[in-house]
Amino acid sequence: RYTERLAEAGIEPSVGSKGDSYDNALAETINGLYKAELIHRRAPWKTVEAVELATLEWVTWFNHQRLLEPIGYIPPAEAEERYYSQLAPQAEYACT
Repeated sequence: RYTERLAEAGIEPSVGSKGDSYDNALAETINGLYKAELIHRRAPWKTVEAVELATLEWVTWFNHQRLLEPIGYIPPAEAEERYYSQLAPQAEYACT
């Protein structure tokens, strides 16, 4: 049904054939969360624009507010910031 709705809207899915979600398990996990937490919860959608706006809002929320247990109960954006801030001193040390 998801694929049919994409086709109706003129959107081509960026996923492989049925059964090869193991090609990118992390992406499939995020896609599953997105569909469960946003797409299916607020359906039926009236316009493509409504889906686009809601998607932007969900991605912002996911990246900046959602706390994820595997990364220490912090949002992904904070984990990314910490990662790169740790790399900066290492890069300075390597250049001297």
